[in-house]
Amino acid sequence: MGKTKEYTNDEVTIVWKPEICIHSGICVKGLGEVFKPKEKPWIKIDAASTEALIKQVKACPSGALSYYMNDENDKTSELLETKVEVLENGPLLVYGTLKVTHKDGKEETKNKTTAFCRCGVSKNKPYCDGSHVDAEFSG
Repeated sequence: MGKTKEYTNDEVTIVWKPEICIHSGICVKGLGEVFKPKEKPWIKIDAASTEALIKQVKACPSGALSYYMNDENDKTSELLETKVEVLENGPLLVYGTLKVTHKDGKEETKNKTTAFCRCGVSKNKPYCDGSHVDAEFSG
């Protein structure tokens, strides 16, 4: 798979997969003191509590941000209820673990947050790739 970057504090490690980021900006809007895309490193992990970091990472619509607890016995990252959210003028977000069966019958398991295309323009269907922005999707 593509490159990943990790940012850690004593309790949690945030994992960023830049190749699947759809640049929704939800991380920046939610925790602007942590997520600073114009700076390097762009994640200032010490700028917020572990609880706030986890909450924001769970809101990532593409799954480009994930996390794990540094203590192997802490199962916090496994606790994620299934939730569906429709983003205004954007994708359908499904939070939780789910199995996706593609039209060719291929199956894959998605964890944490999955962004499904609603605009019909994505080049990565059924997933969102951010094309709705250029297409000026409204819905």
